[in-house]
Amino acid sequence: MSKIMAGYKKEDHYDMEMAEGLAKSYKSILEGTGEDIEREGLEKTPMRAAKAMMFLTNGYDQDPAAILRSAMFAEEYHQMVIVKDIELYSLCEHHLLPFFGKAHIAYIPNGHIVGLSKIPRVVDAFARRLQVQERLTTDIRDCIQETLNPLGVAVVIEARHLCMQMRGVEKQNSVTTSSAFTGEFMDNHKTREEFIKLIGQKLS
Repeated sequence: MSKIMAGYKKEDHYDMEMAEGLAKSYKSILEGTGEDIEREGLEKTPMRAAKAMMFLTNGYDQDPAAILRSAMFAEEYHQMVIVKDIELYSLCEHHLLPFFGKAHIAYIPNGHIVGLSKIPRVVDAFARRLQVQERLTTDIRDCIQETLNPLGVAVVIEARHLCMQMRGVEKQNSVTTSSAFTGEFMDNHKTREEFIKLIGQKLS
């Protein structure tokens, strides 16, 4: 029989000095909006927001190349490898509002393959920074190219930007697509077309 717990306590692991500094800043921001920061709903908001920001920007503490190197394997496979529909969430550096969507990534091995889970981890490592979609796309491409030295890399990102949907032009159905290629994907249009076709297909 399981014991009934008297209470619930979540264990957080943060740099508390940094969190407290950010919380102080968030408190000033809330005061600047004219809110009553003493009311119950906002009492703990500055620290919650600080911890959320630290989580959403923890990519600065990660080394994407090291993530790939941790699971590289020698393998004589020279066909396209695709990991598609990788969910991503990032913060636009212009307004600190989220953009989110999917990344589709392919590479053609040149003596080494990488553990498939490492590619989404690389996406997260770059996405959890203040970003613009265009740079995020090339960051991922360059990291894979420079670390694995494949015959080619292809990255396509499709994302919705809340800075366009919630403010500004307020176009709720807009989607931004960016792409970046190297090697065979850049030089061989048939290879690039095959990639585009495959990421558009759904498994039955």
